[in-house]
Amino acid sequence: MAMATTARREASAAIRPLLAVLGVAGWYLLYHHLLGLSRALTYGLLGLAQGSRLGASVEFFCYDVPKVLMLLTLIVYGVGIVRSYFSAERTRSLLAGRREAVGNVLAALLGVVTPFCSCSAVPLFLGFVQAGVPLGVTLSFLIAAPMVNEVALVLLFGLFGWRVAALYLSTGLLIAMVAGWIIGRLKLERWVEPWVYQVGAGQTGLSPDLMTWTERTQAGRDAVREIVGKVWPYVVLGIAVGAGIHGYVPEGLMASFMGRDAWWSVPLAVLLGVPMYANAAGIIPIVQALLGKGAALGTVLAFMMAVIALSLPEAIILRRVLRPQLIATFFGVVAAGIMAVGWLFNAIV
Repeated sequence: MAMATTARREASAAIRPLLAVLGVAGWYLLYHHLLGLSRALTYGLLGLAQGSRLGASVEFFCYDVPKVLMLLTLIVYGVGIVRSYFSAERTRSLLAGRREAVGNVLAALLGVVTPFCSCSAVPLFLGFVQAGVPLGVTLSFLIAAPMVNEVALVLLFGLFGWRVAALYLSTGLLIAMVAGWIIGRLKLERWVEPWVYQVGAGQTGLSPDLMTWTERTQAGRDAVREIVGKVWPYVVLGIAVGAGIHGYVPEGLMASFMGRDAWWSVPLAVLLGVPMYANAAGIIPIVQALLGKGAALGTVLAFMMAVIALSLPEAIILRRVLRPQLIATFFGVVAAGIMAVGWLFNAIV
């Protein structure tokens, strides 16, 4: 009996890598065809008219809900495995205290090279917090991931040259680093929902150095169950809000408020951008249209940064993990930095 049990365990262990490869391949194929499936569902099965506001909203919703939830699941699973290699104490000792400023810089740079929108960056933010990374450092990542985007860099380089693109990159990074550092100095960990700190590799009771691969993958599955199970309704609600705004808010109305002369055009652009939701690739056509209608570059950039880094759907999703006081502080500090960038660009370009 013992030999049979051992044989079954060995066979199960041998087949797990194959199942993992098949799972990743299936995930990729589905993710790759999400846009086509969302269009087929919206305009084929539901019969909505292409180009209509309702059709645009429904297509946005049908595409972004599975996209964000799939990214959420994959990222949380991966972060759960990675987190199993680090105890909270080890991570804190690496990034806390005198090294926290370095952590802000590294987190912001990591955010630049990770192609996530504000909503899908939240899982990595959760993983950082649960691993004991200081709150300010995690917020530097959460700001930089959507705000500084390679698509926006290419657009700015093509339209205005490398100086403007470099200024956008440097100011975006500066906002992420400084905002995270300021929030870290305020010591606002008490405004993180308690359940966030209760999910972690420490639940196994094992030292990270002693865990087997099976136990690490189980930690990933546990993280998916705990985090995705709690957050997914907020993801769906947030994307629903963004879909409605995506289809029904006219860009011509916004262009009329974004001139260079009025000082208040920059803060107004930020306020207009916050209720919206899009990644950099989705907001670029709107940015081009606004610039074509005579809007000032700095005002448009402030609007773009607010849309991709301070969206209302992001706030709805973050509400599951952060208390309103911390969300308000986060939005206020980042909005101040974005307005400074807008005024700077309007003054020099």
